[in-house]
Formats: sequence, C-alpha cells, structure tokens
Amino acid sequence: MRAAFYEQRGASDVIRVDDIPTPGPDVGEVRVRLSVAAVNPTDWKSRTSPDPLAFPLQVPGQDGAGTIDAVGPGVDPGRIGERVWVYHAAYQRPWGTAAQHCVVPARQAVPIPDGIELDQAAALGIPYITAYGCLFVDGPIDGRTVLVTGGAGAVGHAAIQLAVRGGAHVIATVSGPEKADLAADAGAHVVVNYRDPGAVEQIRAAARAGVDRIVEVALAPNLASDTAVIAPHGVIASYAADIPEAALAIRPLMMLNVTVRFMLVYGFSPALLAAAVTQITDALEAGDLTPLPVTRFPLEATADAHDAVQSGAVGKVLIDLP
Repeated sequence: MRAAFYEQRGASDVIRVDDIPTPGPDVGEVRVRLSVAAVNPTDWKSRTSPDPLAFPLQVPGQDGAGTIDAVGPGVDPGRIGERVWVYHAAYQRPWGTAAQHCVVPARQAVPIPDGIELDQAAALGIPYITAYGCLFVDGPIDGRTVLVTGGAGAVGHAAIQLAVRGGAHVIATVSGPEKADLAADAGAHVVVNYRDPGAVEQIRAAARAGVDRIVEVALAPNLASDTAVIAPHGVIASYAADIPEAALAIRPLMMLNVTVRFMLVYGFSPALLAAAVTQITDALEAGDLTPLPVTRFPLEATADAHDAVQSGAVGKVLIDLP
C-alpha cells in the first residue's frame, strides 16, 4: 500500500511516502481502505515528541474515513463494505490514517450514516470526541451556559455544535472577524473577540449568573478571564497543553468551588468514549453537525499537511488517499 510514514521523530522532513506492506486485521480488528484522512495537532506533536518510537515505522494520522475491506477473527464478515469513520488509529499502533489502509479494533471503525460525505466523517474523531468529553464528563448541560474558547478551531467548532445540541446557551471567543463568522455559523449564541479590551465584560453581560462550563484551549493565558466569568460550582475543562505551566489563583477558584479538569482524549474512559461516539454519530445523522472549511493535500504532500496544521491553518486539513 502507499503510505506516509517516519522511522524517527523530528521535523516534518522525516516523513517519507512510499510503498509498504499492507497490514491485515488480527482478532477483533477491521481493515479500512481509506479515502480521506484528517490531520490534527496531535499528529505533528507526536512526531516531534522526544520519546523513542514504539515501532520500526509509524504511519501518522488518528482520524479518517473509508470502507471496511477485511475483518479479523471474531468480527462479523457482514461489516465488509461498510462505510466508516475511524478514530485513534495511530494511538499505540503503527497503522495511522495517512495511508491507503489502516487496521483498528472494530469499535474504532464507526458506521457513517447515509448521506454523509466522507470528508465530514473523516474529521470527526479527535476534535469531536475531545469536545464531547469536555462538555459532558460532568453531566448534562441543558439550560447551562457554556463558554468555548477558540471557537473557530476544530475542537471549538465541535464543542459549539455539541453544546447547542445539548441545550446550552453558548458563548464563543475568537480572534477576528473571519473566525467570528465560523463560530456563529456553528451556532454560538454570542461571539466575543477575546482581543477586545472589554471581552470579559461582554462575556459577563451574556452570562449574568456566570459560566457553568468552559471548554478551554489555552488555560495559562485565559485563566484570569476564566476565573472572572466562571459561576459557582463551574467547571473549566482544559484540553490543550501548548503552554506547559499555568499559575492558579487558588483562593478565588476555591471560594466558588470551581473544578479545573485536564482532558486528554486518549485517556478517556471506555464509557465516555462509547458515549461520545454514539452521540456524535446521532448528531451527524440528525444534521446537527456542519463541517469546517477544508484545505486538501495529496498523500505525497503529507509533510506539507502537517506543516499547515502546525502553522495554524484555519479550518480542517485533509489528505486524499490515492
């Protein structure tokens, strides 16, 4: 099969594209003939990690979509030919989605509802599962106020849509007009430019009793403003760690009985993962999810796709598989 892969960690120039053996499914696994893969920040972050590689070669890519073309022992052969979206493909496994085929446990190949394009399905995994966990790990949000920081990013965009579907009043922060349009199109009831001097006051005006849940993309720089708008017993769910340290003002948060959660999608419990997959697929089938704008790359330009995501490309970066 044709695949992008690397045999050592480093900058994007360690990525090669060549023919490698096509993997076969083992017990409880399926093989997916991929049509499109999505690129996430976790892909380049994993590639540049200081940890040694666990496998002789690593195909990157957690998310993608295609058709099951083989099943391992213990999997219903009737699944062959099923259109599926794939998540966590490269997590502790060598066969990521930047390839013509990947092999995953059967539960990680999720049937795609009729009428849904593969592009949209391919982009669900990491962003939507992360967003679901941040929103719902502490229970229902119906009637609550949710603040989504970075509302035009992949996780932020997903969180807005899932929060609106969950019955929340949604406030989103963004950095400019183009991103404000993306957040509003996703369904945010109030969109605030966090660069405005009066951003905190705008959030307070939109949530007079305070914000119940915050889906936080940048905890360190946003912690002061989060503390200023959080409601008693509120939850701040931080899912990104680009800045490794944050200074907590303990007393203000303690006085409000605030919970600060750190959310890593790969560590979600099996129950939370299963609920996320079910609810995301239901939302997709109901027409409650809309895709971000797309930038496409061919498989041969996988390194460029990684660089685009690392550089902060607006929208979703996809790789087309030949």
